[in-house]
Amino acid sequence: MRGLLRNNFYAMYANAKVFSVIMVGTGIFVVAMDNEIHSLIIGYMVSAIVGFSLNSVASVRNESASKWIKHKLAAPVRRADIVKSLHLSQLIWLLAGAAFAGCVVVFSVLLHGYPFDKTTDIFMIFVVGISVSLFMGATFFPLFFLGGEERSDVFLMISLACGIGMLMGLSTVINIIFPGYMTPVQIIGSGSAILACGGLAFVLSYLFVRKRF
Repeated sequence: MRGLLRNNFYAMYANAKVFSVIMVGTGIFVVAMDNEIHSLIIGYMVSAIVGFSLNSVASVRNESASKWIKHKLAAPVRRADIVKSLHLSQLIWLLAGAAFAGCVVVFSVLLHGYPFDKTTDIFMIFVVGISVSLFMGATFFPLFFLGGEERSDVFLMISLACGIGMLMGLSTVINIIFPGYMTPVQIIGSGSAILACGGLAFVLSYLFVRKRF
């Protein structure tokens, strides 16, 4: 498993390195700016979390193009471990993106103060980034392993669209359930429910692919 995770890291390393440099530079800019421009912080946080996850998923596509994934299948490893390593790799890079987002938020708050009106707004931005990433992975891996490697580019776009669509669908349901002003407890509960749905979808995706692959 460690070897598979290491291989996945190297498959993404070049893209992750470039993306990390961009995120560091952009993060410095966001921290330096007056945080009254809320869209900068929101955009950065979501981009960091989803961006690293998207790069992790895209690395699977790169392996397909280089035929390396076929060598994996011939190696003395179980197919279930290959599936597990890819899912774990996405979770690791998702956490890396969340760490980037968290660092920028912390430095911005220390420098300029809390930028939003509600204390739950930062939490909900994390919910957006993490849930989109989880739903994206939950959609991509079944499509990739069962639908054919040659369609991976299309599957990547479909997965991102599905991740956003699932988040919007859950948000719509929550707005129907709570049509008026939501208390902080309700907001945190709703956000936690969205995260739980994303996590459940990701786990079910892993179990499904492991069984069928």
